[in-house]
Amino acid sequence: MIDEDFTRGLLEQHTFLTKVSHEDCLCLLCPPEHWVEIAKFLRNEETFELLADLTAIDQGEESEFRFTVVAHYYSRIHHDYLRIKCDCTDSLSPKIPSLSSIFPAADWHERETFDMFGIEFTDHPNLKRILMWDEYPYFPLRKEFPLAGIDTPLPADDVVEVTQASVEPAPMMGGPFVTSGSGPMSNSEPRAKDESWTEEVEKSK
Repeated sequence: MIDEDFTRGLLEQHTFLTKVSHEDCLCLLCPPEHWVEIAKFLRNEETFELLADLTAIDQGEESEFRFTVVAHYYSRIHHDYLRIKCDCTDSLSPKIPSLSSIFPAADWHERETFDMFGIEFTDHPNLKRILMWDEYPYFPLRKEFPLAGIDTPLPADDVVEVTQASVEPAPMMGGPFVTSGSGPMSNSEPRAKDESWTEEVEKSK
């Protein structure tokens, strides 16, 4: 497990890092200009050889830094996770250096984050959408995107002709969905505010 000595040594050696209070694992905030540097150090010097996840958070337009990229590293030696967060300084055109040359697993994680949030990962070898089609005009995980989605025509005329389908808003099915910011990650999965559509809450007559 990551102990206080490890944390203290890491912060003393890399003074640009800032500790952020989290309950489940050690979390550090890193400036964009040191994002690649700390990833290399963690892999090469501190045995964090697995990039388990990379995603982003939209803090909202009113925030000083709207978009935050989050990476989770895992060490088989420490048997623990380390979370590194990085604020994108430009909220209108968010960007951050790619980690794909250090961790091959970052390739698809970064493409998905680009697809859902519109964050550019500079020096990525093939930064294009991975879930939506290239011409899709929205970023579905941004705050302004409605929970029910937006009715959008499919781009392929032949597919539309055969399926008679379009991308339509989905039923809310108990949404909006909320999550708790406290406790371990295993207990913070999103839950529907209205669960009357499930068997967990008795349906109203």
